[in-house]
Amino acid sequence: MLDFLLEHARARGFSPDCAVCPEDVGSGRPKPWMCYRNAVRLQSGPLNAMVKIGDTPSDIEEGRNAGMWTIGITRTGNETGLTAAEWEALDDRARARSLSVGRKRLQAAGAHFVAQSVGESLEAIERIDERLQAGEEPW
Repeated sequence: MLDFLLEHARARGFSPDCAVCPEDVGSGRPKPWMCYRNAVRLQSGPLNAMVKIGDTPSDIEEGRNAGMWTIGITRTGNETGLTAAEWEALDDRARARSLSVGRKRLQAAGAHFVAQSVGESLEAIERIDERLQAGEEPW
């Protein structure tokens, strides 16, 4: 599945510096092994200064288990599960209800922050940076 996703991402101009799947580490989320492997491959750390962005509770649990900050994604992720056209067809109440359900599920999994899309995560990352500067850690 990862090869398929990477191929389509490259066709759209995105090529990640590192990509890891469960087969690379023996098991997947919510275990932290993929986060660890990414950190090793990227020679990056410490993990408590890194951010895991995900759209499922198991993504959030994986990041928390790795000792990372976490941002849950609602509108453009699995918690909403709608195409752009389906989202646009909803009225404001249905959108708010959908976002609320997704937010609650991701927060229950331990998300430090929740954003509607990866593109809207910059504010959360800035807040994480402020918290790091103040000496806070994600646990």
